Amino acid sequence: MSRTTMRAPNTDWTDPECPVARTLDLVGDRWSLLVIRDAMDGARSFTEFQRRTGIARNILTDRLRKLTAHGLLVQRAAPSGRRQEYVLTDAGRDLFPVILTLRQWGERHAFAPGETHSILVDQHGTPVPEITPTSADGTLLDTDTTHVQKTR
Repeated sequence: MSRTTMRAPNTDWTDPECPVARTLDLVGDRWSLLVIRDAMDGARSFTEFQRRTGIARNILTDRLRKLTAHGLLVQRAAPSGRRQEYVLTDAGRDLFPVILTLRQWGERHAFAPGETHSILVDQHGTPVPEITPTSADGTLLDTDTTHVQKTR
């Protein structure tokens, strides 16, 4: 789903002019991001999402409905034709760098030194390099080198 076709799902935005706040209104709860994470890792069925996350059925039903309504997942017939499955849309796949950044932050800050955790690897088994935002000229960006500018 492209930017031009995404419906405004909520008229009660937390902060209507802030893209971060709007994004959090759409996917900012723990369970939504875990469903997106698992969809990126190949989960498709309600049962599989529930097994992977441990989420209660009623909460999972709500999150799948919300993510589908907001255009991040689409529901379609499974290859067997007997069940429905959930598949990421382009908008859902666009959350990959967000999930990756959260993962990398967690690897640095949410585990004790030497504590076992999963890592993300590419198709060759090589750990995915850290995401580092850079400017057009290659300069590293951080909170000291950026600021918010309103558009209008």
